[in-house]
Amino acid sequence: MIDQHLHPISDQPLYTPEERQRRDESPWTLVQGILAPVQFLVFLVSLYLVIRYLTTGEGEMAATWSVVIKTLVLYTIMITGAIWEKVVFGRYLFAPAFFWEDVFSMLVLALHTAYLIAVFTASLDVRGQMFLALAAYATYVINATQFLIKLRAARLDAERRNYAAMTTLAEVQE
Repeated sequence: MIDQHLHPISDQPLYTPEERQRRDESPWTLVQGILAPVQFLVFLVSLYLVIRYLTTGEGEMAATWSVVIKTLVLYTIMITGAIWEKVVFGRYLFAPAFFWEDVFSMLVLALHTAYLIAVFTASLDVRGQMFLALAAYATYVINATQFLIKLRAARLDAERRNYAAMTTLAEVQE
């Protein structure tokens, strides 16, 4: 038997019927659905401000604060996401369905946290801080893409399973 953590392709649906029901009934699903696009919008504004600072030298404080705000939004979505995962899958992190996304999320968190440490300790100059922010943002984009691909695959799988069930039902009725 292949370990589901190590083998990303599986005939198993992303959610069991019970997990899907818990997902659909959880208020944390709505929270995640709201926070994800808010975080993306904050990311876009911050990315613009960071690149503007790096290319023109203007807007240091705006760029710095935008990354701090982005990081706080990231912490919020990670905490609420862990609660959501507990409600749906019975564990706060590393549920088999989202194992690799959670692993990569740890790198995203580590780089964003390293940015905060660099800012508050002045262990890097401002340009270094901004390049660290860009590295954190690159991992965020990869992680967000992981989640979008996973959720799209789950939607397509649900549609495929519904179609198969309807086809089987139609065949039985004939």
